[in-house]
Amino acid sequence: MVINTNIAALNTYNQMSKNEKALSTSLQKLSSGSRINGAADDPSGLAISQKMTTQINGLNTATSNAQNGISLVQTADGALSETQSILQNMSELAVQSANDTNTVQDRTNTQSEITQLQSEIDRISNTTQFNTKNLIDGSMSGAVTQAADNVSTSAVLDSGNAPITDTTATLDSLQDSSGNSIGIADGDTVTMTYNVGGKTVTNQLTVSAGTTALSDLGNLLTSDGLGGGTQYGTLGVNANGQMQVTATNGGKLGAINGLTLTVADSTGTVKAAASNALSSFTETTAATDLHADGSDTFQVGANANQTVKLQINDMSSLALGVSGVDVTTQTGANSAITAVNNAIQKVSSQRANLGAVQDRLNDTINNLTTESQNMTAASSQITDVDMAQEMMQYTKENILDQASQAMLAQANQLPQGALQLLK
Repeated sequence: MVINTNIAALNTYNQMSKNEKALSTSLQKLSSGSRINGAADDPSGLAISQKMTTQINGLNTATSNAQNGISLVQTADGALSETQSILQNMSELAVQSANDTNTVQDRTNTQSEITQLQSEIDRISNTTQFNTKNLIDGSMSGAVTQAADNVSTSAVLDSGNAPITDTTATLDSLQDSSGNSIGIADGDTVTMTYNVGGKTVTNQLTVSAGTTALSDLGNLLTSDGLGGGTQYGTLGVNANGQMQVTATNGGKLGAINGLTLTVADSTGTVKAAASNALSSFTETTAATDLHADGSDTFQVGANANQTVKLQINDMSSLALGVSGVDVTTQTGANSAITAVNNAIQKVSSQRANLGAVQDRLNDTINNLTTESQNMTAASSQITDVDMAQEMMQYTKENILDQASQAMLAQANQLPQGALQLLK
């Protein structure tokens, strides 16, 4: 029997310390409702739960992003609804003006109203915004842009093996691929079609008395829904007598392929055509870093590149083809009917696309909500404490702690037996 070292008390104290630590841990879990309150509680579980938390937060934010995207789409669609209403009004006026019961003054008055409607279409196009972002002015059309300025780029147009030549750079001497004169005359229609940045552009030019130089065909190199009517380049003749497309400084020529050139007379008879006219694209300077941009990208996922893209074409009167509508004559009114109907179709097509994107975003929100819910449930299995089970553990640890305290008191009394030996 020793009194200097109470081994029984030390053992009891050690066990009591363990019981109190377990009791404290159980109390922490019960009070927080979480099974993992520190990395030591479950290192691997903590790593997994943090990854899940990141996903859950990302999914919830992506849901908000998609909802904002729907608001943007609805804003654009609302504006186009009004544009379509204006076009319907213009159609009625054009049909009215085509009737010869109208006097010259009647048609003049009708034209004045149409001019105001054209202006309103342009105002809607230029001022419709969401969070200060313009929506239907062409800035979201995915236009091809050029990052580098002051770059001159050219490409030679040919038709198969033989170039289209024009030694005098005038339309009347423009030759076909066989060297025969095309004989372009007033009233002929020159059509140019090409692909830029994955989009097909088709433009036409009706030759008039004032259209004499080959360079006038450069107007065919303006975009339709690509960059708001920016001219991509000009046409000319190189030193070899070949017809050549040249991008001016700051121009947007590049990534053009599948270019075709067709000349038809007023009856629609084709006088000359050059298929796949742009057989090669040769840059005269360094690369111009052309790329497509202008679309809105909605981040609708918790991870990178989980996106939905939206493009909205230019909805101005020029882009819709009604800026030059003139109903002061019966012929003009008939042409106006066709032009306005085509514009209505363009707006309808754009609105249909907006509706499809809105439906897609609604489906995306439903999917994100379900995914977030399932991910939250999975995370709960890892991080949340089972209160009933933990309460049983707490009761056990509490009883053990009380028992160890009682036994420590008993252990402290053991050395008292040594006093009996000293009597």
